[in-house]
Amino acid sequence: MTELAQHKDVAEQLAPEVLPEYIASNVLDGAAREEAISMMRRLAAHVRNKTTDQAPGNFQEPVENYADEELFRSEVELLFKRIPLPLALSVELPEKNSYRAIEAVGVPVVLTRDARGEVHAMLNICRHRGALICGEGRGSTRALTCPYHAWSYGLDGELKGVYGESTFGEFDKSDRGLIQLPVVEAAGLIFVCLTPGLQIDIDAWLGDFKPVLESLKLDQCHIFSSRMMPGPNWKVVIEGYLEGYHFASLHPNTVGKSNFSNTAIFDGFGAHERVAFALRNLENHLDDPEETWDPSANVGPIIWLFPGMAFAGSWRERMTCSLVLPTTKVDASITEQRVITRTPVTPDDVPDLEIFRDFFYDVTYGEDYITGYGVQKGVRNVGGTTQLYGRNEPGVQYVHQTINRLMKENFTEGHVLPREA
Repeated sequence: MTELAQHKDVAEQLAPEVLPEYIASNVLDGAAREEAISMMRRLAAHVRNKTTDQAPGNFQEPVENYADEELFRSEVELLFKRIPLPLALSVELPEKNSYRAIEAVGVPVVLTRDARGEVHAMLNICRHRGALICGEGRGSTRALTCPYHAWSYGLDGELKGVYGESTFGEFDKSDRGLIQLPVVEAAGLIFVCLTPGLQIDIDAWLGDFKPVLESLKLDQCHIFSSRMMPGPNWKVVIEGYLEGYHFASLHPNTVGKSNFSNTAIFDGFGAHERVAFALRNLENHLDDPEETWDPSANVGPIIWLFPGMAFAGSWRERMTCSLVLPTTKVDASITEQRVITRTPVTPDDVPDLEIFRDFFYDVTYGEDYITGYGVQKGVRNVGGTTQLYGRNEPGVQYVHQTINRLMKENFTEGHVLPREA
């Protein structure tokens, strides 16, 4: 059985049988609600006119940019190791003396909230012999202790204890703390730079997108579940989050039942963007007074934080948060898909939330990512050609233009830049 056939075989087992219930919320208020009403107004016009937001023209990207090993290594070094990555939500370190360990682009990272409530990010690597200190996941502790030789560190990374210190020999313990990574907490997210010593200017990085993130009130949310999802090349994966052109053909029995296909609006914010789809319920409210509109029940926004975090259904009571990162291979990525709620989860909520969780995992992997594996196979075999993005795919055009722009801005000798069409 071929690799693609194996993926498709898994997908057939994941075909969703039950559609989840979408529950509106009252998260939108003030300027955020005014902006949401404006977005709903734009979508209502598209529904009436059977139109969609469009880019000025088509855009092409050489297929080699999805499969070239040397370019992939440059993407890791020039993008993923230099920009602020949203590696956790603040609520994933909910209390003092908590930690979260994650691997990001092959780099083991541990995030902590110390006894003072301050957040730290460090390489999850013992300074004795290089063992991984924490297994991936979350927990509570007052010290990080290496399983190999029991060296222990404070949650700020300071080396606190050396097992058998009297027999080990003298050395400068202050020089053997965990290697610190730049970290900033903002808008309910924890941003980390994977290169020690670089500075994070989070206000400059987020720019006008910061109020969009803050309006989601992520610091007041609750994590219900988190699952890891394999996928093809990271650029193949992220494209599927940023357009609704494929809803009718790829998701006729799932997302296509709740969302209009090829009916969306787009807004760019520096490196970041927002794509919003018209939900089918919107058609029932086109002639209602605007003061009665509920955007959370009629608009499906994707809040996209570059390079790969998508908040879907972000105005509802329940949303998904997907973080897409490359692995160490050009043709592989890993996605952490979280289910987030706006109110604490009760035992009565669990059955419906499990349906919600499974539906979005099954659709994302079984429909989008399986198709993406086919795309990855395709780009390996049609060298010298280009991917063609339509005017009705402005979000996909924008993310590729952003990738290419930042690669040029961060370029250093010894790396390569994306090919141009």
